[in-house]
Amino acid sequence: MISLKKTAICLTLSLLASSAALAQEVTLRFHQFLPPQGTVPSKAILPWAKKVEEDSKGRIKVQMFSSMQLGGTPPQLFDQARDGVVDIVWTLQGYTPGRFPKTEVFELPFMAGLSAEQTSRALWDYAQKNAMDEYKDVHVLAFHTHGPGLFHTKQPVTGLESLRGMKIRGGTRIVNSMLTKLGATPVGMPVPAVTEALSKGVLDGTTIPWEVAPALKVQELVKNHTTFAGDRALYVTTFVVAMNKAAYSKLPADLKRVIDDNSGAEMGAMFARSMDEGDVRGRDLAVKAGNNIVALDAAETQRWRTAAASVESDWVNDVKSKGIDGAKLAAEAREAIARYAK
Repeated sequence: MISLKKTAICLTLSLLASSAALAQEVTLRFHQFLPPQGTVPSKAILPWAKKVEEDSKGRIKVQMFSSMQLGGTPPQLFDQARDGVVDIVWTLQGYTPGRFPKTEVFELPFMAGLSAEQTSRALWDYAQKNAMDEYKDVHVLAFHTHGPGLFHTKQPVTGLESLRGMKIRGGTRIVNSMLTKLGATPVGMPVPAVTEALSKGVLDGTTIPWEVAPALKVQELVKNHTTFAGDRALYVTTFVVAMNKAAYSKLPADLKRVIDDNSGAEMGAMFARSMDEGDVRGRDLAVKAGNNIVALDAAETQRWRTAAASVESDWVNDVKSKGIDGAKLAAEAREAIARYAK
């Protein structure tokens, strides 16, 4: 009789524990560096958060913190996720130079295709095979890239010669290396600093995709934009959505499934699509402003490709010192990109 009572008590406690786990509610703090009206915050992060909340039937709440509201600088975001200062971040790997050498192969000049969505699917495949050791301290939700980077300048860039000596913002060490090879003077800074730097004359121009230009008012601060011929982007930068490992691990199994079902290649593709669509809007605003859009032809574009080619060989030599076969990784990246390219 006593044994039956003990069994019943254990069963009741187990059911209560189960019910408590099922009823558990979680608040996840999502920190990122752009204002909330930016393309990715408004068109990707917010819809993703709403979907997670809906799929969890309201048991997961995502608190949004934009423009570094929780403190720190954009280069500190990855460590904020790693250390549990916040639960989830969206950031650029390139903000911490040299930390993600296997990933930055996608940033090499004329490596990526013209579609952020397609390049992002390639990046996911490539990273799963080649680069996940770079993210062992976090739980990765997604990778993606932006669309083709281009020049936005106060004076027109109509060829290599006209770029020489210009102070141009670059977002990553690879982009800054490329700018040096092309004859510009690179100025490294996170993208939120671009508006003030342009308005104060610290910069003669910047490299960014069309998508981010409106949030920074770039089409108002400069009147010239230079694009390139061919089926490859001048450059792209890579992004990661990273979650604190402990925050993920302590979720009950059903809420882990909600996060898992809204992570991975499709999440990255959704973020990238928002940037592809943002590129169209950004270019349209520059056209409406009456700005000068310079389209370099195939012959001139080839001159730029030749001038920037040594960025890749320099990168291969640099990562070799870290025991990384850069030539092999570049081949892997090209193969992944080719699988998805139009």
